[in-house]
Order: sequence, then structure tokens, then C-alpha cells
Amino acid sequence: MADQIGIPHLGGGPNLRQQIGDVLRASVIAGRMQKGVVYSAPTLAQQFGVSPTPVREAMLDLAAEGLVEAVRNKGFRVVELSDKQLDDITGVRLLLEVPTVAGLATNVTDETRRQLEALYPAARQLVELTRQRDLVGFVGLDRHFHLSLLELAANQTLVEIVGNLRARSRLTGMADIDHELLIASAEEHVEILDRLLAGDEAGVTTVMSRHIKHVRGAWAGRPDREQEKG
Repeated sequence: MADQIGIPHLGGGPNLRQQIGDVLRASVIAGRMQKGVVYSAPTLAQQFGVSPTPVREAMLDLAAEGLVEAVRNKGFRVVELSDKQLDDITGVRLLLEVPTVAGLATNVTDETRRQLEALYPAARQLVELTRQRDLVGFVGLDRHFHLSLLELAANQTLVEIVGNLRARSRLTGMADIDHELLIASAEEHVEILDRLLAGDEAGVTTVMSRHIKHVRGAWAGRPDREQEKG
């Protein structure tokens, strides 16, 4: 069925609304929730193994973020974005994320070093999730990793803006690209941390730029665009 998206069975636990929202957000970004399909809260709730209420609440949260829209008396569907809109989102991310993260390399204090080193498990787990072809898990952890980096710049407004931009990205080509290429892309998370800890601002700029360009290049099924944009 079109409205079956292969989501994990949660069953219960604290922060259920947030857990469901995180999985659904990642499913939208990864392309598991398809455009044009109406997803009902009861159907999704059955897949999660929970009642419809937290699913409906989570979907309303995603609607507020602009990821889905309500379909009266039916459910929700994914908001479609044009190629131009997706290109613009990636362009803004390049302008905001690259200099902010690269700037961290210019002043690596003991506390910053500790916080960066604490992100290595997530960076390595991203590679493992890629090997397992768990794209929804990858998207969720990738979001956590990059927003955690930005939080080190102590600008919460920037974190919120980039978080919204990342949520509106679409990585629908990830499932179809060469698996080794995808793994190499995931390994860039470790390289970003390595270069930050080495104080290599120029190196961080290069890796971060390449990494974000995957969103509208290889991860969108268009690797040639990364070459075009340099």
C-alpha cells in the first residue's frame, strides 16, 4: 500500500509525540513518504504500534514546519517543493553552515574539543546506518549531528533557521545511488570532526561545502551537478 512507509514499531515510552515526529520528518526528507499520497493518523499509528492521538499531534507539528499539509477529513500529505526551491534552500545552507562550522576551527578550546570528540560516536554511527541502508535512521541522526555542530557557535537563532531548512530538504535520490559513494559521503562526518580538532579552517570549509552540495547533487540522484557547481 502507498501509505505504508516502513516505520519502526514504537509501542510507547516518554516523548512519544517527539519520537514519532522525528521519524516522520526523516521519512519525508528521505522520500519514504511520497508526494501525492494522503497519510491518515490511524494508518500510521497502526504501523507505529500506538494510538492515533500522538501521531496526529506529530503530524500537526510537521504541518507547522511546512513539511506536510492537512487534507480535510482524510489526513496529511507531503508538501511538494520545486527544484528551484530546493536549490535555494541548499544555497542558503551553504551561506550559513559552512562559515559557521569552519569558524569553530579558529578557537578550539578544551571545552569545544570535548564537545567535538563527543560527536564521534554519532559520526561513526552514520557510516554504519549507511552500510545498513537505513536511510530514515541516517537522516534523523544526520540532523542531530549537524545541528549539534552549529550549537557550538552559541547562536540558537541560527540553529533554528538551519533546522527548518534541513527539514525542508529532500534526499529522494539516496536510495538509488551507488552504495560505496553513499558510504564515502557518510564518512565525511568523521573528516569534518578531524579537521575541526586540527584547527584546519580551510579544510573544514572544503569538506562542509562538498558535503552540503550532496543534497542537490548525488543525494538527489544528480551527481553531475556537484561537478558543475565546483
